[in-house]
Amino acid sequence: MTTVQSPPTPPAAIQRPRVVARTGLYALLAANAALTAWFFAQAGFASNALIVIGRLTGLYAALVMAFQLVLVARLPWLDRRIGMDRLTSWHRWTGFALLWLLLAHAVFIAFGYAEGTDVGPVGQVVDLAETTEGVLRAVVAFFLILLVGAVSARYARRRLAYETWHFIHLYTYVAVVLAFTHQVAVGTTFASSSVATAYWYIVWGAALGSLLLGRVVLPLWRNWRHQFRVTAVVPESDNVVSVYISGKDLDQLPARAGQFFLWRFLTRDRWWQANPFSLSAAPDGRTLRLTAKAAGDGSAALRHVKVGTRVFAEGPYGAFTALHRVRSESLLIAGGVGVTPIRALLEEIEGHAVVVYRVGSDRDAVLYDELRELALAKGADLHLVTGPPVPDRLAPAELVKLVPDIAERDVFLCGPPPMMNAVLGTLRELNVPKAQTHFERFSLAG
Repeated sequence: MTTVQSPPTPPAAIQRPRVVARTGLYALLAANAALTAWFFAQAGFASNALIVIGRLTGLYAALVMAFQLVLVARLPWLDRRIGMDRLTSWHRWTGFALLWLLLAHAVFIAFGYAEGTDVGPVGQVVDLAETTEGVLRAVVAFFLILLVGAVSARYARRRLAYETWHFIHLYTYVAVVLAFTHQVAVGTTFASSSVATAYWYIVWGAALGSLLLGRVVLPLWRNWRHQFRVTAVVPESDNVVSVYISGKDLDQLPARAGQFFLWRFLTRDRWWQANPFSLSAAPDGRTLRLTAKAAGDGSAALRHVKVGTRVFAEGPYGAFTALHRVRSESLLIAGGVGVTPIRALLEEIEGHAVVVYRVGSDRDAVLYDELRELALAKGADLHLVTGPPVPDRLAPAELVKLVPDIAERDVFLCGPPPMMNAVLGTLRELNVPKAQTHFERFSLAG
């Protein structure tokens, strides 16, 4: 349907928020890498080259470990600009870098200290653990990191429940504490000068402080302030339900259309389980709404949540918002229940929009009546595309028929992973610039 178009809004500033945040992170890491090398050189070199390399890789392992904590601290400024999915992915890949650095640190130190002695590398590690303060803690930390790395490998991660993976992953924090105390006890660079000591205390303090602020203090404060409760549970179809949540001072909650929360419904059997659900309506300062399909135990249980149930909500999270627009007109593509953040975005977004909603059949089109009313009110074009996955009804030729000026629009995409991957390929074929393509993969563990 097509009606009178809303006046276009100007494109976003050239300095895109994601680019600014990403550049800032890279610059921060590069600056600290240079400072680490400078403090290392100032401390002086050992006569054994293997020990020199071992100490340097140990320092960089400590820096990467601190950087990892910042990546998963869920700091609002970073999360709104980069997104939890990308930050979690970077955390995962830097985790593998950490494993190699720690392995290099252990191997070079062991062989370096064993050189010129009758004790082999393994025996040297045992001797150091028995006689040198802090080394045993480092050995324990190393094996804990190995354990966490093993369960984070893609093969193992797919076979573990999120709660099991998360419980094992908590041992990372034990490893962080052990690694820090190891550095304090035996780190030659750490103790080489008061400036170097202060620098490393600042690095670890900032990393741990960020984690504490983003993962503990901010969620506790927001839930204490807003007092979230369920006010209505509305079935949208046989397997989809909407939950309405109210609270105090919701107009002060910095939530935007397209973002999501980690929701814990504080019932006796579900208080421990967090589920990521997007807002399915733009925040209005009075209520929040999530809409979910019964795809697992957590989402299936939503239908039975009682009105008045207390809710612990962490968030808002995500960079799937209009903050990242670079064009005045938009294309919103939804697949299945991925329509929830798309519906919220349509409510908030300015300028002319085209909405393409891909479902198997008409009865699968959740929230379609709301989309139709919003499209009519905002002068947007709405296309409902139905049918089986094959043939691909969002292939390049098909999509360009629906949206001839697709390369001139921001594209917001949300749906099942296979559909998203296919559409992303289509957008590349149609030469839609990467800066205009916005999507987020909603997963707790990356």
